[in-house]
Order: sequence, then C-alpha cells, then structure tokens
Amino acid sequence: MQYDVVVVGGGHAGCEAALSVARMNLSVAMITSSVKSIARMSCNPAIGGTAKGHLVREIDALGGEMGLAIDSTGIQFKMLNKAKGPAVWSPRAQADKEKYSLRMQEAIKAESNIEIIEDWVERVIVKNKAVVAVELSSKETIQLKKCIVSTGTFLNGLMHIGLQSYSGGRWNEKGSIGLSKSLKSEGFILGRLKTGTPPRIYVDSVDLSKTKEMKGDDNPEPFSFRTKKIECKQISCYGTNANRKTIKIINSNLDRSPLYSGKIIGIGPRYCPSIEVKTVQFPKMQSHSVILEPEGRASGEFYVNGAATSLPKDVQEDMLHSMSGMENCRIKRYGYAIEYDYLLPNQLQETMESKRIRGLYFAGQVNGTSGYEEAAAQGLMAGINAALSIKGNEKTILKRSEAYIGVLIDDIITKNAEEPYRMFTSRAEYRLLLRQDNADRRLMGYGKDLGLIDIETFERRNKIWNDADKEIDYLNVHKHKGKTLAKILKRPDVKYKDLCVVIERKSCLSRDVVREVELTIKYEGYIKRQLAEIDKFVRMEEKKIPKDFMYDKVTGLKTEAIERLKKIKPSSLGQASRIDGVTPSDMTLVMVALKAMNK
Repeated sequence: MQYDVVVVGGGHAGCEAALSVARMNLSVAMITSSVKSIARMSCNPAIGGTAKGHLVREIDALGGEMGLAIDSTGIQFKMLNKAKGPAVWSPRAQADKEKYSLRMQEAIKAESNIEIIEDWVERVIVKNKAVVAVELSSKETIQLKKCIVSTGTFLNGLMHIGLQSYSGGRWNEKGSIGLSKSLKSEGFILGRLKTGTPPRIYVDSVDLSKTKEMKGDDNPEPFSFRTKKIECKQISCYGTNANRKTIKIINSNLDRSPLYSGKIIGIGPRYCPSIEVKTVQFPKMQSHSVILEPEGRASGEFYVNGAATSLPKDVQEDMLHSMSGMENCRIKRYGYAIEYDYLLPNQLQETMESKRIRGLYFAGQVNGTSGYEEAAAQGLMAGINAALSIKGNEKTILKRSEAYIGVLIDDIITKNAEEPYRMFTSRAEYRLLLRQDNADRRLMGYGKDLGLIDIETFERRNKIWNDADKEIDYLNVHKHKGKTLAKILKRPDVKYKDLCVVIERKSCLSRDVVREVELTIKYEGYIKRQLAEIDKFVRMEEKKIPKDFMYDKVTGLKTEAIERLKKIKPSSLGQASRIDGVTPSDMTLVMVALKAMNK
C-alpha cells in the first residue's frame, strides 16, 4: 500500500490532519486502533473555553471541522468572560460526546481520499534521514511521502488508580510501546508527562436540588462561521463543592495516592491539577468548585469537572459522597491518571515537521500540549504543511501577531514545554487584535487559498467585513451636535443601537456587523498602538538566521544562550528572542554578528 500521507492516530489532531490533506486532493491513510475511537472525548465533554474557543474559531476560519462538529452536537453553549473586555470573550460548549465522535467519524468517512486502517504503527522506516514507510503490528508495511504522528497519550501509556497500574493509552485501550521505542532509536528525545480524568457518575443518583443550576446563553453564538444559528434545546450543568470533609478524606489518604507515593514520575498540568494536588498546594482553601457536566442528552452520566483524581476506588467513593447533592451517587467509571511519553517539541520546525527526519510531522498531545483544541490546531497545520510540501508549494506559517495558532506553535517549539502546555489569552501579546469574533477576517483568506474554504462562504463573510468598513466610514464623517458619530460611539455607556435612536436612523445591520463596528471604533486607540507594535515584531521576524549560523563564534555570547540557540536553531531573530534563557543582551550580540556576516 502507498499513500501521500499516513496519519498515525484518530484523535482530534489526527482528524484535522487527515481532513485537511484529503481536502487538498491527496491520499491519506488514517491508522487507528478502532473506527469507534475516532475523535473520542476521552476527558471532558466540552469544546472551547478561555483562549481555547479562539483556537476553534481559527481552525474553522482555516477550513477545519471542529467548529462545525460542536455546533451540530453541542448541548449547552456559553460565551465566557462577557463581563470583561472583548479580547478575552471565549465561546465554550458542552458536547454530547458520543454524537460528537460520530459526527467527526462521518466527516472522515465522507472523504473519498481517506482510508481508515484499524491497526497499530510499531515502527517508522527511515532512509537517508527521511521517513519512507511505517510498519504495522500486522507486519504490513505502508509506503508514504509524509507521516503525521498524532498519538495523544498512547506512547508507552501507563494508567494509575491508587497504587495499581495498567498499561494503556486510554480507558480499555492499550498503549503504543513499539512506536515509542522506534522514535527513540531514530534519535528523538522523549519526555514523560502525566494527565488525569475525574470519575463519571450516574445522573439519577444525584440530588440536584442541593446543587446550583448553571444554564447556557439565551441566544448562543455558533463556533463555526459556516453555521447560521444554534437552535438546539440546551441542557444545564450543576455546581457543587469539595468541602472541608472532602479535603480531610483526601489528605488522610495521600499515602495511597500514586502522585504522592512516588509511583508517578511524569509532570502533570499546572493549570488543571487533580483534586489531591489542589488540597496539598492550597492548604488554606476550605472549598474547591466542582461542576457536574452532562456527557450527553441521553447518556445518563455526569462528568465531575474539578475532581480529577487517581486516588483508590474506595477513597473516590468517600470523596464524592462528602459533596452536597452527591451523598448517594453511584460511580459509573472511576477517575485515573495516565503517564505517557511525549516528544520534546523543540525538535520541530514551525511547520510541525521534525528537524531530524524529513517528512515526519508531529501534532497534538504527543508534543506536550493539553486539550482537544490545541491538538486540533496542530493537526490542521501539520496536515496543511505536509500537503503543501508534497505539492512543492510554499509552507503556511501563522505569525504570533495574526493567530492564537501562531502563538501556540511558536511557544511549544521555542519554550519546549516541560509540563502540559495549555493555551491562555495572556500568552498572546496582541490579543485585542486576535479576538474570537474576527478570526474569519484574519484567517479565512488562507483557508480560501488552500482550497479548504469555499468561495461562497468567503464572499458571504467578506460582505460582513465590507459592510462594517462602510458603516465605520459613515460614522467617522457624519456629525451630531458638532461631534462625529464615531466619537459619540466611543463613550463607554453608548452602544450602536443607542446611537441609531439618538440620530433617528434605522439600521438593518446584522449582529456580526454591529459588533465589528462597535469594537473597531471603541478600541481604535488600542488597536492602532498594537498595530505599531506588530510592525516592529514583523521586522524582527523577517530577519532570518541561517541554519548553519555559528553561535560559538559570537564574541561575548553566554554559554547558556549558545547551548539553547544551537539546540532549537531558531529561524529568525524574533523566534530567538523568545527562547528561555536568551536575554536581550544576547540578542544584541547575535544581531551584531549577523550584520557583520551579511556585510
């Protein structure tokens, strides 16, 4: 068998990778343990959230599938952080996890260029420092031009419940040991990380009258720019708390926790810790928020968000029974921790292709990131660039100044995640320009040029941008009582609809156009300032550093800076400046040396 691209893994990264390659008219083999496991929501049944929602909208603007999938299978939609500025507004949705997985499977199966192979990849075959094939557990060999590894938590996965451990990459699914050994034999440096998941409990065993109901938005906004409206009936979530009794139960059983008994060596996520880590690291807190999230419309089970744990089963039961409303709850599946191998991502280029082996790409949790959204974004970019490389076309690299996806990829390849990387709005320097609502304006041109966004969709969105620009021009020219309408609209207490009432002007602009008008005018000063900063940033990014640049020859450059620069081999001065351990004075020396070399 021979394919243009082989995608190893059918998770969220693998799905976006396979779909992008197939839609760019190349042949794809997706190798996964089971068709039923494609796009499985192995942890929380939700898409989006703070900054993660931005990623989903960017994926959609580029022609990815995740936004469409959640719009059609979501059961509760909310726009987070509405009380704050528009830069941090983030869409989030609870998903019907089984329907989400099925929806993505349908998308994969609908692509004639994709063939699904149920098997395991045991080995990558390399010749002349380029990947040429993969060997399956069946001993069959598949020839290829490019390979995208998106194995999630499966590389040498080890699951923990209490002091018992099981080999596996996910609940009831075995891990991938052969591929991990194969990558090491090719010289790749692998690390060890840890993540965890909470128990699932039966809905009918919870007394919801003792919890706080948490409803979705009345007029929910879609994730996808291609979805006209969300019309589903929304389902509530329910809030409770881990209280003093819960904390006492956890603390008295830490000697039975694999996290505190030395069994787990992998580093866990700092920003989404297990409940036992919370009680240890924040001893003064007497309460921790726990949210019961439905796993589907008819699943009959709650995901106990905020209670990720690897404590023994009996302790998990006592812990949950101590919380309000859950005194008699029944556990459907116990929480567990999982350790897995990951690729230190400073071994990757901006295209997600490895520096060591040509044609071998990595995407998703295997790169040390956490979250479905971060994985999907990497998968999409790996697929796009693998396809472009096969076609002999210019690669697509998103800058930090134009997308959260650009921030994500630049961060992981320069900062080299030593703990699971999670996207936050605070990681983006230009977040006022990288809002979730304008992802289409920023990125849909790329999607159209790549053939992943159809012309009709692009022109429909383009009309919205043009209508907004025309209205902004109108407001900047026309006056009311000696002041331009734009200046009046800049007042914090004035909204566009209020302005129309004052000037007795009837407006028939859509919600999207009105929002673009309001935000552009109200934040004009801040936007201009960020655009000026971006100009400086672009100049730094355009100053390329040759791959064979001799850092050892730079007089005065510190040993630590030399080691890090030689290890990561940044492609530009901008990227070099963001490497941990490289100071502004180091950058001055590198710039002087580059100028001398160019002369």
